This record gives sequence, structure tokens and C-alpha cells, in this order.
Amino acid sequence: MEIVQVLDKKFSLYISKEQIRERVKEVAAEIEKDLKDKNPLFLVILNGSFVFGADLLREMNFPCEITFIRMSSYEGTSTTGEVKQVIGLRESIEGRTVVVVEDIIDTGYTMKEMLRILNEKNPESIYVTSLFVKPENLKVDVKIDYRCFDIDNDFIVGYGLDYDHYGRNLPDIYKVVE
Repeated sequence: MEIVQVLDKKFSLYISKEQIRERVKEVAAEIEKDLKDKNPLFLVILNGSFVFGADLLREMNFPCEITFIRMSSYEGTSTTGEVKQVIGLRESIEGRTVVVVEDIIDTGYTMKEMLRILNEKNPESIYVTSLFVKPENLKVDVKIDYRCFDIDNDFIVGYGLDYDHYGRNLPDIYKVVE
């Protein structure tokens, strides 16, 4: 579909599921090359990263684990700038290699706070991977080790990303039509 309706907004096709699948495989190969001997813990940030996290992990051909944390800074189509931890990390990460799996890094505030929280738990190392990065929107310096796509400052839905909790089930990525 070229145009979809999600609630009160129209969205046009932006990145196809085939493009996503290919890029996720490439990033997974990079991670595997770098971390295959580290038994990493993949920390998937809910809700938006669940599809990306699942696809990324299916491409891993080495011992690794997955767990989930939930943080939020979005309401509607824009970031609130205030990070809220909703569900905390229950596993010990002390001495572990951690790979944070994020759907989108926009301002960087959420990721900066996530890294602060994780570093307090004494991991051996932390890597950040993101499906999407909005480089022109970054407000803080965040090291992003692995990224699938740099995108403009468009609001997007699909492949796990939502608009007011709808649109996550779309297999492609769509951007809002103004």
C-alpha cells in the first residue's frame, strides 16, 4: 500500500519491508562479527523495538540472551523530553556485554538516560543499536554503535512504531503526510 490511514492521519510508504529486512541482516552480521564471543544480553526497549528486536535476534548465530525494558518519552507524534521508566531491568548485567536495541533515536534524551541507568549496574560494555536515527534532531551526544537507517525528521509508523498505539502491525515504514 502506498498510502495508509492511522487514526486521523495519512501516511505514505517510506521504507519497504524488503529494505528493512536486508538492512537488519547487514547490521546483525556486523554485531555478530564484533560480539560473537561475548555472550551479549540484548536489551530491547519496549514497545516500539519488539519487532526489530525479534528480527535482529533471529539473525544471530551465536550464544546470546534477550530481555526487555520499557521507557517512554513520546506522546502522540512528538517527544515530551521527559523520560519515564515504566518497567525496570530485572536481570543482573554486572560484568556483561549489553546491546541496547532501540527503534528510533530522535533527540537522544531517552537513550542518554537509559545508558546512565545501565552504567550504574556495572556492565562490562554497552553497545547501542537503533533501527532509525534522526541525526538532525539529536540534542545530546550519544554513541550509536549500530544503526540501520538515518532518516529525516518525519514522523513514522509501522514495523513496531506507532501513532497513539496504532500502526505497529504495518510491515513497512510509512511517514506522515502533512
